[in-house]
Amino acid sequence: MLFREPETAALEALLFVAKEPLTSEVLGEILELDLLKVEELMLVLKNRYTVDSCGLKLLEINGGYILGTKPEVARYVEILYKQPTHALSNAALEVLSIIAYKQPVTRGEVDFIRGVQSDRALATLVEKGLVKDVGRKDGPGRPILYATTEQFLLHFGLRSLEDMPNLEEGLLSEDEVASAEE
Repeated sequence: MLFREPETAALEALLFVAKEPLTSEVLGEILELDLLKVEELMLVLKNRYTVDSCGLKLLEINGGYILGTKPEVARYVEILYKQPTHALSNAALEVLSIIAYKQPVTRGEVDFIRGVQSDRALATLVEKGLVKDVGRKDGPGRPILYATTEQFLLHFGLRSLEDMPNLEEGLLSEDEVASAEE
């Protein structure tokens, strides 16, 4: 694999500076390599980052790749940037969950499910780049449709929306609810 080091280094540099995940096709075009060789180099990088002494990891997001930091070193990165972690409020998490599972969805539909207005929580999620406007629904007023973003996948460590937990598996039976209340 020694002859691959310059290509591996170039691939690593591209993934490091990328602002969004890059597909194998894009990487192949830039590096002038076929897809099989790009995937071989990805495997080399993935193996390189599995060691405990490395603070980086190769993330696969929606069929693309990008370098990210391992969760174990997040607090050091936060200190560097002096950006304290801003956890999402319960309201924002509720809205985000509804959007993630029902997308695309309008604010009115989210409000109906929650039983309260969601304007502030939705604005926070849009500001943080976790959800975005994906168009307008046909009908009166043509309300905005919202869906999750790649930043959502990155934030929660998901490769794609298919990696989200199945709602049916997480539900408690009536007996389990009754025994939990006792």
